[in-house]
Amino acid sequence: MGAFQSVHQEDNYEDLATRTGFSPEQIRNLHRRFKHLTQNGDKLRRDHFRVISDLELNPIQSQIIEAFFDKRNFQGNGRGTVSEIGFEEFLIVMSYFLPTDPNLTAEERESFRQRKLHFLFNMYDTDDDGKITVQEYRHVVQVLISQSDNLDQEEAKEIADAAMLEVASLAVVHMAPDEFYEGITFEHFVKIWKGIEIEMKMHVRFSHLETTSICK
Repeated sequence: MGAFQSVHQEDNYEDLATRTGFSPEQIRNLHRRFKHLTQNGDKLRRDHFRVISDLELNPIQSQIIEAFFDKRNFQGNGRGTVSEIGFEEFLIVMSYFLPTDPNLTAEERESFRQRKLHFLFNMYDTDDDGKITVQEYRHVVQVLISQSDNLDQEEAKEIADAAMLEVASLAVVHMAPDEFYEGITFEHFVKIWKGIEIEMKMHVRFSHLETTSICK
């Protein structure tokens, strides 16, 4: 029975490797860490992330944690959020932080980029209405810059508003000002990120998950 379960698990690792881009060995390591985080359970909850010290230092930790429970990120057509996830969902979300494999074809590289952009778009589009509003973008920027000990909340708000104007200057090339203030769609979001190497920027260091060589 034990041997059968082991073979079945290895087959599952191969399937997950194909779907996520992780190697079977990386998946085995992540599965051990998943079991550690859940205290040997089968489901991961938001409070389990509290033991990951690297996330405590990340200014958008709440957005990152929420991303793990957002159905839009599970490689399906789901909507809304869940209160807990299994290992497969955990692994799929972790895969968005993988660096680009240099051996990918041009078509595969573009598909990988689109997945990352969708994931990032979902982190901004907190109300899941298909648009990033001015308020949603400003909130994320303000959270990021308010972490500085040298800034008070009013200064952080002023810088966030300045950042909004910078984004608007990029966006209006592709959309009218009234469109921008109604909200940025994914199509516009892709155009704004054109020429920016998101594949090299979108990494999160999770050293307690033994992925420092994967997500940096």
